[in-house]
Amino acid sequence: MTAPTDLTIAGARAALDAREISAVELTRAHLDAVEQLNPRLNAYITVTPELALAQAEAADAAIARGEAGPLAGIPLAIKDLFCTAGTRTTAGSKILGNFVPPYESTVTAQLLRDGAVFLGKANLDEFAMGSSNLSSAYGAAENPWKRAGEPDTVLVPGGSSGGSAAAVAARLALGATATDTGGSIRQPAAFCGVTGIKPTYGRCSRYGIIAYASSLDQAGPVARTVEDCAILLRSMAGFDPKDSTSADRAVPDFAAAVARGVKGLRIGIPREYRLEGLSPEIDALWQQGMEWLRAEGAELVEISLPHAGHALPTYYIVAPAEASSNLARYDGVRFGLREDGRDLKELYERSRAAGFGAEVKRRILIGTYVLSAGYYDAYYVKAQQVRALIKRDFDEAWGKVDAILTPATPTAAFGRDETQDDPVAMYLNDVFTITANLAGIPGMALPAGLDAKGLPLGLQILGRPFDEETLFAIGGAIERAADFKATPAVRAAA
Repeated sequence: MTAPTDLTIAGARAALDAREISAVELTRAHLDAVEQLNPRLNAYITVTPELALAQAEAADAAIARGEAGPLAGIPLAIKDLFCTAGTRTTAGSKILGNFVPPYESTVTAQLLRDGAVFLGKANLDEFAMGSSNLSSAYGAAENPWKRAGEPDTVLVPGGSSGGSAAAVAARLALGATATDTGGSIRQPAAFCGVTGIKPTYGRCSRYGIIAYASSLDQAGPVARTVEDCAILLRSMAGFDPKDSTSADRAVPDFAAAVARGVKGLRIGIPREYRLEGLSPEIDALWQQGMEWLRAEGAELVEISLPHAGHALPTYYIVAPAEASSNLARYDGVRFGLREDGRDLKELYERSRAAGFGAEVKRRILIGTYVLSAGYYDAYYVKAQQVRALIKRDFDEAWGKVDAILTPATPTAAFGRDETQDDPVAMYLNDVFTITANLAGIPGMALPAGLDAKGLPLGLQILGRPFDEETLFAIGGAIERAADFKATPAVRAAA
């Protein structure tokens, strides 16, 4: 039998149902892998072995009774942005270092309802602000992949969901929850050679997820296959009256769409994504992706998204503005880190100065500036107007095509020390992913090849609002054509 940590979610589900392995055995294998590798990879901030084994025992009992949910016994990593009742939730920040929520986020509650096992809380950029997982107050997560000939170079796993992607790639979890505000599911998935989907804004509840930018944040899954992501998303999605932005839409059987094929679909290729300086290897992979889809019966159509070039500056006005408002609640008074002060103002200043890291402070300052008197109309209002134009570009594109194919990232994973001193260079990592958040549409990234150094490269599929099924169909076709079987150098199972 395949090593327990090398199973897919679909494969593990079949093995559990056939009694080839128990949920406790599957969970112990993953906890052993975490114990072995997490000190190096730092993919988890908090590990919960006792809780995981108790949940696994409950899953085994449910399977024995014939009452197993669709995720019964499946070990998952939970991004440390999702509130988990009774388990510390930090958002990767010192200011929430001692926060233990008394309630469960809707997404994690639904995963528990369906029988999932929670191994622990996955590392992330502080308050989900970053593209590298370097800003976590609990140390950076490490990408388990290595460049050929450079065993000592530590690569970033991407961000902000770097711990989630690294855990799945390194076989420290079968799948993971993640969040995406400007590419934070898709970029780390591409860097770590796994699959991730940001669903349509409103598809998954935001209740109990610590907010970064409320109009952009969306939860989604990371897993090793397109089918596994489909299985997870079905449990994670659904209407939630506790979230005013939650969409009251039926949740389809996403996994059924994976094998549907792409014959007759029209796939858009946006000319604006052919950026100057794009890696030749990524451009070649993009061309290969087009050929795969054409061979499967899809029609390729060149389209224009004329305002896509304005997405990056628009995002870095809108997102910090919303972050400035959302993070105002962390003041050292009701919960979290509290530093003493002579008066209330000094208490605020000392608590926030000690609790927030440099990147969070930078974005709060930018956001406060663009919301301030005299600059609100010039920056924030203008950015929202451009955002509306970006959304209109996509709305017009859907009259011509069923989905859009692009690269996922402009480069493969970079070294931990290679761009961290240049915030603008870091921000450019999200150039292909940000438009989906601004327009509220779904986007999927999946591995499709390797670069000359042996690192994974990903393709991205964008789709109509609430048409994740088409993304899963296209993703399934690319996955079968690419036949991506490469594994990282650092992983639990040989």
